[in-house]
Amino acid sequence: MSKPNRIEKRFASLKEANKKAFITYVTAGYPNPEAYAEILMGQAKSGVDLIEIGFPFSDPMADGPIIQAANVQALKEGMTLAKVLELVTLFRKEDNETPIVLMGYYNPIYSYGIMRFLDDAAKAGVDGFIIPDLPPEEDAEFRLPAKDRDINIIRLVTPTTDAKRLPTVLKDSSGFLYCVSIAGITGSVSADPIHLNTTVETLRKSTDLPIVIGFGVNTPDQARDMAKAADGVIVGSAIVKRITANLDEDYKPRDGLTADVLGFVATLAKATHSA
Repeated sequence: MSKPNRIEKRFASLKEANKKAFITYVTAGYPNPEAYAEILMGQAKSGVDLIEIGFPFSDPMADGPIIQAANVQALKEGMTLAKVLELVTLFRKEDNETPIVLMGYYNPIYSYGIMRFLDDAAKAGVDGFIIPDLPPEEDAEFRLPAKDRDINIIRLVTPTTDAKRLPTVLKDSSGFLYCVSIAGITGSVSADPIHLNTTVETLRKSTDLPIVIGFGVNTPDQARDMAKAADGVIVGSAIVKRITANLDEDYKPRDGLTADVLGFVATLAKATHSA
C-alpha cells in the first residue's frame, strides 16, 4: 500500500502507548437503524479502538444464534448494504480517525456489484473487510481491487488451520490477523487463554501483522486475559446480547439502551487496555 491506512496507524499508536486494541462487533441496523446509529456514534468515546460493523445477511454461517437473530431483525428493519455505507459516511463526518471494518458474507457484495461496492466503500471511509465465506484461493477478484483502494483484507485463522494451509491464509492478508479462539460459532463457548498463548506464539513466527483474538470473549475479565495473549480482542456476541436485554418483546428499545450498552463497552475497553 502506498501509505498506512487508519488500521495500521491505530495499531502503531497503540503499540507505542503499550496498549492492546479493543474492537467491537455489532450488526448494523440492530435493533433498528436509529438505535444502532446512536451506539455506533458513541463507541469511540467509550474507548473502542477499531469498530467492526456487521452487514446483515440471511444466512450468517459463522455466527451463533445471538448474532443470527440480530441479522434477521436488522433485515426486517430494512437494513441494506447501501444503508450500511450511509452509516459509515455519517460516522466519518464526526470521526475521521477510528478505523472501520465491515464484516459479512460475500453474497450481498456480489449482488451489489464488486467494483461499485468497493468504490462506494472507499468513498464512505471503510478501512477493511472480513468476509468469512470468501477463501483466500478465490478472493483475487475482490482483494486486488480492494488493495488498489487502500482497503485491507483481514483474514481469519481458526483452530482447524493447519501448518500446510497457514501460508495461504497469511499471503496477501493485511491490517491485522483475526485469530478465532474456538472451534465453532460466535457466542457459543468461552476461549482458553492458555491454549491461545501457544497459538499466538506460533503465528508470530509466520507474520508481522497484529494478531487479534475473537469469538468466545464475553466479559471484561476474559477480554483482559485474551488481550494479554495477543495484540487485541474483538467482542461481538456479548454486546449484541446486551442490546437484546434492553429490548421489549417486540424488539423495541427500552429507555436507556444506548447508555447501558456503551457503559458495558467502556468496561470491556478498560479491561482490554489494562492488559
